[in-house]
Amino acid sequence: MKHLPKHLQPRWRYLAVELETWPDAEIDRRAFQRECWYAAQNLLGDPGSARADMTVVRFAFAGETGEAIVRVRRGETEPARAAIACIDEIDGAAVGLRVCGISGTIRAAEEKYLGRRGQDSEERNVVFGNEERVAVLRECVADVRLDEAFAGATDLDYDLA
Repeated sequence: MKHLPKHLQPRWRYLAVELETWPDAEIDRRAFQRECWYAAQNLLGDPGSARADMTVVRFAFAGETGEAIVRVRRGETEPARAAIACIDEIDGAAVGLRVCGISGTIRAAEEKYLGRRGQDSEERNVVFGNEERVAVLRECVADVRLDEAFAGATDLDYDLA
């Protein structure tokens, strides 16, 4: 089968997306792809989601943070950003997503917008709500373990034990 001439080939844009969730969440590429499709279909409808053609081409998730590159058709970046903004949980785990930028190539998206999340996290005991609890600390924020969940806190909300 012959390839299409260059002027007939589809043009793509790549959205660099950062993910953040609680430390005990497990998210994989397939679950993120499924949520992208569902969000696009629910927000844009069948014709809009087909036009955007959102596909996860790169995905990395470790601990509580991750990165992804989502491919969309040129001219459909704003609807795709809106669909990604509608995602609030993946496989039952609450998640925060942020589109860092849009690029014309995968390599440029990786170099410009991803790879900056070099935050080191450590687990320490903190005093939160007048009780000593275990927390995962990153820079000036902490995820404090409550009985069965986590609570997000800043360095003003807790004291080191």
